[in-house]
Amino acid sequence: MRPSQIMRSGGDGEVGKYGKYLGGWGNLGSQTQKGIASFALSANRQRPLAGTLNAAIFNTWRRFSHQVLYFAPPLIIGYMTMQWAIERNEYLNSKPGRAEFGEEE
Repeated sequence: MRPSQIMRSGGDGEVGKYGKYLGGWGNLGSQTQKGIASFALSANRQRPLAGTLNAAIFNTWRRFSHQVLYFAPPLIIGYMTMQWAIERNEYLNSKPGRAEFGEEE
């Protein structure tokens, strides 16, 4: 005894002895739907970039103002540290710096 085949609805003619041909795409043999309205907007009537420049400016400012206290202080501290190190290095490699700290380092 063998298991029965799957019966498929819709389509035109039978395929073999046990099933039906599944018709074209979307033709599943169900009843047509009634009372469903769909609305679409034409592609040339849409404004996909409407308000993006205005929103980008204000959204960027809002995000920046909320995050500035997280990155600005370390950035300022790092910049000041680098400036101090550069000035210190230039002084230590100058004639007065070598005269003052030449024997120690």
